[in-house]
Amino acid sequence: MGKDTIADMLTLIRNADMNRKTTVQIPLTNITEKIVKILLREGFVENVRKHQESNKDFLVLTLRYRRRRNRKEFLNLKRISTPSLRIYSKYQQIPRVLGGMGIAILSTSRGIMTDREARLERIGGEVLCYIW
Repeated sequence: MGKDTIADMLTLIRNADMNRKTTVQIPLTNITEKIVKILLREGFVENVRKHQESNKDFLVLTLRYRRRRNRKEFLNLKRISTPSLRIYSKYQQIPRVLGGMGIAILSTSRGIMTDREARLERIGGEVLCYIW
């Protein structure tokens, strides 16, 4: 685990999804909790619960899978803005992920929200990640 908690969270979810794990434990921080709430609301995660183990708090995510036998469809998560290179976007230029099929998660002055919510509220911010 490094200092970039968002990238660590996305990597944990991506690895668990690729290995077809049903649950994954993520260290609890304020920003990871808000991002996981968005994932739950958008339907990428089935269930979320808090877990405490030896004085450390974790979020336990139950992943949702697409049921197709011939295809390997994985959850795609891509970190955009990193601690060394911040990517900001005005509300008119917020990118659409897969033409609106995926979501972009932004950190705005009004909190962490999806690209659709930011466009509706007409505010821009830092583009944290893409999920499709």
